[in-house]
Amino acid sequence: MSRTTNLLFTGVGGQGTILTTKLLSAALAEAGNDVKMSEIHGMAQRGGTVNTQLKFGDKVYALNIGEGEADYVVAFEKAEALRALPFLKKGGTLVMDEREIYSMPVLLGQQSYPSNWNSEVNAKDYKIIVVPAAKIASELGSTRNANVVLLGAIAKLLGVKINIPEKFGDAAKKAYEAGEGAVN
Repeated sequence: MSRTTNLLFTGVGGQGTILTTKLLSAALAEAGNDVKMSEIHGMAQRGGTVNTQLKFGDKVYALNIGEGEADYVVAFEKAEALRALPFLKKGGTLVMDEREIYSMPVLLGQQSYPSNWNSEVNAKDYKIIVVPAAKIASELGSTRNANVVLLGAIAKLLGVKINIPEKFGDAAKKAYEAGEGAVN
């Protein structure tokens, strides 16, 4: 029986969740893996949730990742990490940015940002790696590269190297390297 690794990426519209997943998918396929990817946009254009699922291994038969099946969850935002936790399996790894992005209903006072985050996360049985991706990317010149910082972190954990396309520039390459350096 072949081993399949399941990853769920989650963020809000405009954070580069889909692009990050596509870059990782291409690198995993180039390394000889069977790779399957799906994307769910939701209300992405209005700052809503964007999820992508990626499976890789010798042979991938089914695409969807159910609750308790993800080996890794990569969260580009704190509340999205909390929403994705049910998908992470026991012993799995959560890689997340510490950034909070407030939705329009939160900004208008119609909803509140999750205040129970720490108690929810600490009660679970998995590894948590907090990467201050937005902060690192900002220090390197552009918060737009926060997704590339997280890409570097998850790529290092998976043991795959990604060549950042030249068109993304030096700041993106530095962001990727900083992401690699942010995890052990």
